[in-house]
Amino acid sequence: MSDLLITFNAGSSTVKIGLFEIRTMEHAHRIAKGVIDFQKHPLHLRITKGASTFDDNLAAAASDDLSAVMADTLDCLGKHFDLSQLAAAGHRIVHGGDRFEGPARINDATVDAIEALTKLAPLHQPQSLRLIRAIRSLKPTLAQSASFDTAFHRTNNDIVRRFAIPRGFYDAGIKRYGFHGLSYKFIAGALKRCAPDAARGKVVAAHLGSGASLCALDDSVSRDSSMGFSTLDGIPMATRCGTLDPGVLLHLLGPGGKSLHEMEDILYHRSGLLGVSGISADSRVLLASNEPLAREAIDLFTFRIAGEVARLTATLGGLDAIVFTAGIGENQPLIREKICDRLGWLGIALDPKANAGNAKTVSTISSRVTALVIPTDEEQVIADEALFVLNGKD
Repeated sequence: MSDLLITFNAGSSTVKIGLFEIRTMEHAHRIAKGVIDFQKHPLHLRITKGASTFDDNLAAAASDDLSAVMADTLDCLGKHFDLSQLAAAGHRIVHGGDRFEGPARINDATVDAIEALTKLAPLHQPQSLRLIRAIRSLKPTLAQSASFDTAFHRTNNDIVRRFAIPRGFYDAGIKRYGFHGLSYKFIAGALKRCAPDAARGKVVAAHLGSGASLCALDDSVSRDSSMGFSTLDGIPMATRCGTLDPGVLLHLLGPGGKSLHEMEDILYHRSGLLGVSGISADSRVLLASNEPLAREAIDLFTFRIAGEVARLTATLGGLDAIVFTAGIGENQPLIREKICDRLGWLGIALDPKANAGNAKTVSTISSRVTALVIPTDEEQVIADEALFVLNGKD
């Protein structure tokens, strides 16, 4: 069979690309990664292959039809890899609703079902659909698969998923879904390999990046998440608000005179670290700043995370380990320190030297709760699930 697999991880302003070599029907090995930056004009593609980096500007412009952009992208990749060997393409899809419990082969019915869920993820779902349609147009015989961020959390019980609103809304799909599931699936697998005792226990995993959430894992199974109905929920993020009193929305939409469009922009793009600090959405910039508002934004961020860890610990009925992952979680010792300092009552004690070095284990030997730093890899999960689908196991 062909021996290459490509993955697409669509964000709001970038598309991350992974290129994998199929070693066996159960394992794909990453050989390169790329990213398309949709905020640059012309569009920019950066490809990293080992120690080498290749930069290309794409001739095509972004539009509702990404066929030309994908054609340029594949042409650029084709300069460095034999794309005639492509066996499949895997896509990250943010929302699978209650329709998808795992990865799915992409066909007309799957595309229709994904599109029907667009109303639940209006900022993320359309970009993924544009990518799927572009690849179908350019390579109609290429097998494609969908990996859903919500699928990992389907093990949450109804009490966790339900809001205290009239029951009919739950039946209509207004419930807590949870997100970042591909990241948490990778962490659950990584724990089994590197910390099997923790994997069998009660763990809170903290995916801290521009988008941020936490997940409660019991024996590597998701039992609760900080994100609920949307990717706005839970802890504050780079530009997203996190949990917000719905009375605030009623006030701003009513007496405040804000439109629905204005509120969407405020909550998704002007809140979080950026909104509180008024300086930057980047925690690195805020940590380096002496401005009081920068410190306040970081303090609020870590305060809310610690509080959410405590709530998820209540769901689990205890805590054996906490895992930090994603860009902030993996690389910012001071953020981890501030969170864990607030959780000392749970028995978490950090080793300052290990934490400063972003070691795998950053807690002390005597700490009752193990604190770990584990890099996540959503593209690897997409590739693994694409192989699963390719093997006819979906």
